[in-house]
Amino acid sequence: MSGEAHGTEAVVVIGGGVLGLTTAVVLAERGMDVRVWSREPAEETTSSVAGGLVWPYRIEPAERALDWSVRTFRHFSWLAEQPSLTGVRLVRGRVAGEEPPAVWTELTGTPPRAPVVDMRTYLPYLLARLEKAGGHCEQRAAASLEEAAAEAPVVVNCAGLGARELVPDPSVRPVRGQIVIVENPGIEEWYVAADKGASETTYVLPQPYGLVLGGTADDGADDRTPDPATAEAIVRRCAAVHPELADARALEHRVGLRPFRPSVRLETERVPDGRGGSALCVHNYGHGGAGVTVSWGCAVDAARLVGPPSGGVHPWVTGRP
Repeated sequence: MSGEAHGTEAVVVIGGGVLGLTTAVVLAERGMDVRVWSREPAEETTSSVAGGLVWPYRIEPAERALDWSVRTFRHFSWLAEQPSLTGVRLVRGRVAGEEPPAVWTELTGTPPRAPVVDMRTYLPYLLARLEKAGGHCEQRAAASLEEAAAEAPVVVNCAGLGARELVPDPSVRPVRGQIVIVENPGIEEWYVAADKGASETTYVLPQPYGLVLGGTADDGADDRTPDPATAEAIVRRCAAVHPELADARALEHRVGLRPFRPSVRLETERVPDGRGGSALCVHNYGHGGAGVTVSWGCAVDAARLVGPPSGGVHPWVTGRP
């Protein structure tokens, strides 16, 4: 697929997680010719392990992250109008520990009501929305930014943890998160106790496929194998909040590696295209534990850095779900 063949500018987005797919959707819906290169299928990305609560967590800088979160929250609010299609629902819950910023409290209300995203439905929704806009996703690992630049004048780097080697950027590091999915005994509201910097968190998130219990935040750990002792501790903490969870049947154990960076990288640079020229590269990675929460805000800002397509100005995000 070439940009010239369609009269639009070609873009390669590296990364098929929630940030890569959302950015690709925004660009494709502007009329750009978008290809997503993903090292693994969407259902095997870190995003697929996300609990799905839209709430700022382990992401810096805090002020920008809050702005991205607020804008993303508004987009998810209308995606929640069709939950069976999008996997997004607005759910009541409660937070223990650190108080969120006032603007977030005003947005979510008291008690808070926030989007909870079923990633098993949402990631396929994003893929379908991308394809409807003319883009497509292919399973392909990028060996370098220059490899992508050789095929498109614009590259968007949403490689997440992969940016450590791809850029390379040694400031990106994993923050390991383990969860347990159990049969839901009838809990309808979410609960979160996750102080900034704590290695152990407690959260209970109702999803259509079960109840997600968490969690951990092991900075620098990269072992993807679920640990039985950790799982027992997670269930024990959650049972202290909901005693009926002590005997809930476990359905699945999962581990994900959050791609943390001291500050989200959302900026441009030029990279060689292998033909004596260069391509525009927009970096959009390092979102830590808040990739879903900031996805639409960051995607729109990344698209602004790409600039308007050569065929004219298109809406940043179009239509309803």
